[in-house]
Amino acid sequence: MSGVQIRQVAGSESDMRLDRWFKQNYPAVPFGYLQKILRKGEVRVDGKRAKASQRLEAGQAVRIPPLGDYAKADTAPARKQGLSKKDEALAKSMVIYRSRDVLAINKPAGLAVQGGTKTERHLDMMLDALQFDADERPRLVHRLDRDTSGVMLLARSREAAASLTQAFKKRDTRKVYWAITVGVPDPEEGRISYPLSKLPGKGGERVVVDTENGKNAVTEFKVLEKAGKRLALVALWPKTGRTHQLRAHMAALGTPILGDGKYGAKEAFVSGANVLRQLHLHAKEIDIPGGGPRIKAPLPDHIKTTFELFGFNPEEWMDSDPFEEI
Repeated sequence: MSGVQIRQVAGSESDMRLDRWFKQNYPAVPFGYLQKILRKGEVRVDGKRAKASQRLEAGQAVRIPPLGDYAKADTAPARKQGLSKKDEALAKSMVIYRSRDVLAINKPAGLAVQGGTKTERHLDMMLDALQFDADERPRLVHRLDRDTSGVMLLARSREAAASLTQAFKKRDTRKVYWAITVGVPDPEEGRISYPLSKLPGKGGERVVVDTENGKNAVTEFKVLEKAGKRLALVALWPKTGRTHQLRAHMAALGTPILGDGKYGAKEAFVSGANVLRQLHLHAKEIDIPGGGPRIKAPLPDHIKTTFELFGFNPEEWMDSDPFEEI
């Protein structure tokens, strides 16, 4: 048993495939060698045999056999390559809040949180630029989709990461999103409780409503403003944290998020208007656990442009709490 390691899955690694988790934490391990030790049952998750495609959950224990020359762990190999001045400046420009334990950033749409196949530029590789006066580089504790903009929290120490991970796991922190939907949800306020399952596909993994085998998924929503029957500004509060939950739920209502061709197909776009074909979903605000302040992220340019085009007045809602009675 000498050389066996047991490593816990971090909150930022939740829902990651096991093979990608190995690539991130043990970049020197060849894929063929990983497949070999998986077949032999030497890699286990919570004591059970595992497959390369298995999705991990925060807090799970991964058993890692002795890896010999492949043993060196490096949770962010891209750090060794150094950051360009452009990426360093971008990373620092994202910061909207900073305390001893927590950083809050406003992630731009189009920037992936972590690396993967054909994704060499991502937030994780930029975290060295955000260490500032801390003893450690900041740690990811949750994620946003590549095409979703908005507020994210980063932990500035191992202890803060553990605390924030537990807060997200227990749903002790509230995240509110703004979305522009094609069509107006009916009713204009309520709760969506459609269970969701994941399906593989040519365009990448997606989730679908599955009343028999799906996992519980709950979203509170409220229409804030309408552009006739064409578009609506909707506040969304995910009470659970399923992959693509908000996108799948709004599409299931028949009002997909503007620009979301993955879930809304052609119905997610408007004709006859000069609207950018980008996802109009923004993580607007988040409460820092433990009585910290509520952090709000400014809107990205493509959403502000659509607001102006259709006459929405976000200033009316920017400082309000649409869910204060829930």
